[in-house]
Amino acid sequence: MEQERFTIPIGPQHPALKEPGHFIFTVDGEIVTGASVRLGYAHRGIEKAVESRNWVQNLYLLERICGICSHIHAMAYCLGVEKLAGVTAPPRAQAIRVLVAELERIHSHLLWLGVAAHQAGFETLFMYSWRDRETVMEILETLTGNRVNYSANILGGVKVDLDQQIIETILHGLTFLEGRIHFYLELVSGDQVFLQRTRGIGIATQAQAERLGLTGPTTRASGIGRDLRADAPYAAYLDYPIRIVTEQEGDLEARFKVRLKELLETIRLIRLLLDSLPDGELKSRMPRRIHAGETISRVEAPRGELFYFIASNGGDQPARIKVRTPTLSNMASVTALAVGLHLADMPMLLTGVDPCFSCNDRLMTVRNTGESSIWTWEKLRHYGIEYYRKRE
Repeated sequence: MEQERFTIPIGPQHPALKEPGHFIFTVDGEIVTGASVRLGYAHRGIEKAVESRNWVQNLYLLERICGICSHIHAMAYCLGVEKLAGVTAPPRAQAIRVLVAELERIHSHLLWLGVAAHQAGFETLFMYSWRDRETVMEILETLTGNRVNYSANILGGVKVDLDQQIIETILHGLTFLEGRIHFYLELVSGDQVFLQRTRGIGIATQAQAERLGLTGPTTRASGIGRDLRADAPYAAYLDYPIRIVTEQEGDLEARFKVRLKELLETIRLIRLLLDSLPDGELKSRMPRRIHAGETISRVEAPRGELFYFIASNGGDQPARIKVRTPTLSNMASVTALAVGLHLADMPMLLTGVDPCFSCNDRLMTVRNTGESSIWTWEKLRHYGIEYYRKRE
């Protein structure tokens, strides 16, 4: 007799998801036997919108792909456009870009730590980590004037500078955060109740990480020392080299440890940068029209490799910009590693890759019977008008 199959939906709107995503798990009792994911609920059409705006306007639009790692999106875009234009930002500007990127990494990892702790039912750790996150957010606000979309970048450089008072504020905040991070690292690797939700859960071997194309802390937790800041240095990372942090176990515990140890490495790097910050200008002159051509820009976002493809036809607007975020690379591991785990492990498994649905969702497929083609903007617009007209 064939057993009845049960499917458990999580999402699109669910307490375990901070953004809309739809996961369907097939279970046998409490054991997951199959998993699938459907994305696209947070699609905003940003990649198409940039084609009707100039190069400067797009800087602030692309920065809003992700609120948690907004600076690294703007930085990747600026590096690509500057490459097409044949312009190099001054050394001081490059150093400040790296400084803000590493402060943003601290913000992102501490935010993730709180969300993951909340999924594990560890509310105290959630509140502690988010309280300490305010320290780095206040530093970023002091430096840039903003707490979320920092807008520190401009094409050709940056628009914020450091004085001695700001430097002292940063160093004071880092001293406090360093002590807290050591405390969190001891907690996530020693608390027996917490380890029941992380140790040995969602193990991705080196071979699986390579096959699934994992990136960022998720792949470094599987023993693969891959980090663009070291493998393909950009901005000021040539002058301020990073030490890659890895763990070998590949489970959720290893992903916690990698991220927290990365924060200690980030603090070391920021101190080194502030101790030898280059003098000079903050920006180089940029042309209004960018040379025709194509280029790519790769940077190490808090979640992993962020990839930008930028094409110009020689005008004051881009011909095409394509963004691939690390969430897209890491999402495959959720469905692949879910099989064999308990259903109760699914929220933690998903949180372990630190997903960002809004920065992942930039492609929408419309299935129309008998037709398979790439639609123009005008055709898509008319389709939307007719679709909603029929529903009236």
